[in-house]
Amino acid sequence: MQQKRNPYWPNGIPHNITVPQVTLPHCLLTSAQRFPNKTAIVFCENTFTYAELQTHVDSMAAYLQKALGVRKGDRVLLFSQNCPQFVIAYYAALSIGAVIVPVNAMCTTEEVRYFMENSDAEYAFVARELVDAVLPCMQTEKSKGLKHIVVHIYKDMQTKLDSHDIPAFIKQDYAPIKRPDVHDFQTILIEKRYQAGALETSPHDFCVLPYTSGTTGKAKGCIHTHFTMLSSIYGSTMWRNMHSESVTLAVAPMFHLLGMQNSMNIPIFLGSTVIMMPRWDAGLAVKLCARHRVSSWTAPPAMVLDFFSHPSAQGADLSSLSLLTGGGAAMAESVALMLKERFGIVYNEGYGMTETASFLHCNPLNHPRRQCLGIETQGVDSRIVDPVTLKELPRGEIGELVTSGSQIMLGYWKNPEANEESFFDMDGKRFFRTGDLARIDEDGYFFMTDRLKRMINVSGYKVWPSEVENTMYAHPAIQEVCIVGIHDEKQGEQVRALVVLKDGIVAGEKEIIAWSREHMAVYKAPRSVAFFDELPKSNTGKIMWRKLQNEQNAEAITLKK
Repeated sequence: MQQKRNPYWPNGIPHNITVPQVTLPHCLLTSAQRFPNKTAIVFCENTFTYAELQTHVDSMAAYLQKALGVRKGDRVLLFSQNCPQFVIAYYAALSIGAVIVPVNAMCTTEEVRYFMENSDAEYAFVARELVDAVLPCMQTEKSKGLKHIVVHIYKDMQTKLDSHDIPAFIKQDYAPIKRPDVHDFQTILIEKRYQAGALETSPHDFCVLPYTSGTTGKAKGCIHTHFTMLSSIYGSTMWRNMHSESVTLAVAPMFHLLGMQNSMNIPIFLGSTVIMMPRWDAGLAVKLCARHRVSSWTAPPAMVLDFFSHPSAQGADLSSLSLLTGGGAAMAESVALMLKERFGIVYNEGYGMTETASFLHCNPLNHPRRQCLGIETQGVDSRIVDPVTLKELPRGEIGELVTSGSQIMLGYWKNPEANEESFFDMDGKRFFRTGDLARIDEDGYFFMTDRLKRMINVSGYKVWPSEVENTMYAHPAIQEVCIVGIHDEKQGEQVRALVVLKDGIVAGEKEIIAWSREHMAVYKAPRSVAFFDELPKSNTGKIMWRKLQNEQNAEAITLKK
């Protein structure tokens, strides 16, 4: 049985949409033609018009194609903080039919190597401060690897650098890297030596390969096309009444789908303006919102709390901020009340995944419910099913959330087993299993209750415990370790390591945390460590992680009280 339509469906919003049959680079070109002199990006007090952005994209695309030999379908890693170069690299690669593989800027060399090898990437765009993590992955006579990398320095595109509001790392100088396989981003833009050849592209071409954790310890690549990405983009802009005069604060990292879609692709699709921040700074974010009359901002609850708790927010003119959206973790009730009572803002919570190109469910703007996944958006059909039988359950019962829609990825990259586990047919449609346990209330709103998969969600970043455990077993003092997720008001969850030390070896919490941060991305590393003489195990010898997680959360709640 198909679920009934929600009685609070927004007026004027169609239940189904006709997704534009174009590519993402076509959207940029259209905005550059419509609004050539309009500001596309403001970054560290420097402005870039749509015409300038398109010119830079054309120059970089030609160099990739003619000088480096990048062909249609080739995978290109993109490893950087938010900056104009990120946008140029992204659209340049897509415009010649290549596939962008976004890499979290906190990744270590081992993690970069995994993404390179799994995606078969031979090229990369890399921010200068991250180069040391990439150089060991370069091709040599004895090993496969990256053939070429294009390196950017943040300050190179900046003409104004004297403001105290510009972070020190943006102003930093670097010595040039003199290698034939390393190419300078800025030099390519200045010289404009090449012109790209004609290339036929399709809305259904493979274009982005973001990685996400799933049912195994290794991250899995999600195959997205221009069509799946634009399905999410078009639906989101319509649902949230966004337009070409919107001004968006871009803070969420663009290597993550939340930032990529809401802070880059949606504004470019609309031809609106982005106020871009390279890293999170609550005080500066308040200042930028007031100065540039920001109207739209998408951010996880942790950032929202930092922003509105900052002393400068109390007296700032934030009256232009009419749309505050996000997901990745439920907004705490206390924070939602503070936003409503002090600032008159309702946080518009939604639900999406890397596999769904971000936008999937959302609360109606005029009828939101707190700590709620919202309702199905245009063209989306979500159900609650029994996780074992996959039979649909009545409203009110808890089961696995499964979904069907045009924004859902084609499948996992080179992983037929995961595809077999994650997709199934029902009522003539292809449904994706989210692995999240949820229920639907009497009005059709979806509420998360638990995770079917053993996953930890840190401010929207998915952490797979077995991956962290496998890394931590390399620590010389650790005999046994279990990773659990602990509830956190700001981040949704935080990672905690439950450790049994080897006989006769001493190690403290700070030392283990520091070691972990050296060997994995910071968001994966434990923020706290609890020591045990032994970890409880089942009859089959498996560590009882769920029992431990429940106990640790109960203990944390007791201590808080």
